[in-house]
Amino acid sequence: MVGRQLAKRMRMALAAIVGLSLGVAAPAVADGEVNIYSYRQPFLIKPMLNAFTQQTGIKANVVFAPKGMIERLKREGRNSPADMILTVDIGRINDAVEADVLQPVKSKKLLANIPSHDRDPSGLWYALTRRARVVYASRERVKPGDLSTYEALADPKWKGRICIRSSQHVYNVALLASLVAHHGEARAEEWAKGLKANLARKPQGNDRAQVKAIFAGECDISLGNSYYMGNMLTNEKQIAWAESVFVFFPNQQGRGAHMNISGAGVTKHAGRKENALKLLEFLSDDLAQKMYAEQNFEYPVKPGVPWSGLVESWGRFKADTIDMTKVARNRAAAIRIFDRVGIP
Repeated sequence: MVGRQLAKRMRMALAAIVGLSLGVAAPAVADGEVNIYSYRQPFLIKPMLNAFTQQTGIKANVVFAPKGMIERLKREGRNSPADMILTVDIGRINDAVEADVLQPVKSKKLLANIPSHDRDPSGLWYALTRRARVVYASRERVKPGDLSTYEALADPKWKGRICIRSSQHVYNVALLASLVAHHGEARAEEWAKGLKANLARKPQGNDRAQVKAIFAGECDISLGNSYYMGNMLTNEKQIAWAESVFVFFPNQQGRGAHMNISGAGVTKHAGRKENALKLLEFLSDDLAQKMYAEQNFEYPVKPGVPWSGLVESWGRFKADTIDMTKVARNRAAAIRIFDRVGIP
């Protein structure tokens, strides 16, 4: 019931924000366009893009490209119509960097809005939102005091009690890459072995499917991104799953909870570089950051921007502030570890 009430208040707040954004008169700037290739579904970003158009007069065109974006940009080369990419996960951003399809851009606003650990040092990409990789735990069978760190999930006391999605999914790869960055490959591999020994079933489904499994009694805890709690609480068919678990943020006595990002970069052959930079600045600033937080249940990257009421209800926590480029550099090692350990 609490989740439903918070979700309703969140939707009302979002409506007010969107209404405000659309009521702002566009300043006298030159009309134009900016073309975006996006991993993110259009409905997740359309409110922010509409507000950007209202403020600048620049039309934002989106092509949803969940697969093959990097290959498409390489194939198109100088003829690509794309000026910007929007991605989820540090790995996908790093793939674009390694494929040499982005160009560096910088501005005082971007550097002021986005902390240094959430952007590429040379300006190839910038984080726009953050999401925590949390533990979802059964309210009936797990107490908060039973949980502590990611590392402790390898403890034999969790044998047969953990559910996860595929180890090869980018979100689990990023988590293990962060463990490699903090502890080295040997310790990270020992952790992966312990995790495998504690699995209740073969990895399958998405993050929400793991919470459903907890609801069904198939396991007691799972790993998942924080925003999925918001998604479930605003989905009538999934509210019961969400209300059967609580959100736990690991490593609060140490480095803090692992964070992943969504982000953006300007394409190497952008024909509208200035417009793309304006959009990047807009998405990193107060209005868009608040809209991101309210609509997508993510954490703003700009310090001081309030969280949504629903997200706030899960509690304040300490976040790991490791440089995301270090996580990106250790993804290959993480994939090798999961392969050697044999977690599907």
